[in-house]
Amino acid sequence: MNYQGVIIEESLQNANVLKELKILDTKIEPITSAHKTPWLKQWTLHTVEIPEDEAQFFANEISQLFDKEHPDWYVDYKNDKYHFIIYADKILKVDLQNPESYNDVKLYGLSIGIPDYQLPFPPQS
Repeated sequence: MNYQGVIIEESLQNANVLKELKILDTKIEPITSAHKTPWLKQWTLHTVEIPEDEAQFFANEISQLFDKEHPDWYVDYKNDKYHFIIYADKILKVDLQNPESYNDVKLYGLSIGIPDYQLPFPPQS
């Protein structure tokens, strides 16, 4: 089963990877103080679909593409078995049958400065 998730275009230093993915939807969200990204005017959120057999490849690629000046971002995508959470230079893959693994995902995100409310792990079904 293919993976679906959201990529914030402004999180990437080079957004060319988006041309390689199937974009299902795009939303533009104006920045507020809660976003903790005052250097941006908006977030462009692309809902993407990634073929199951290419999920690890794109995780590796995306983990190297985050904005180097502001690396405290993540991308996540999941299917019915696994959930990839991708940080700059770090990829975590959660088996959905083992949801306690989300503790590490959240702790790592907090450790690099991502606000707690932006780390909805484990996700609500």
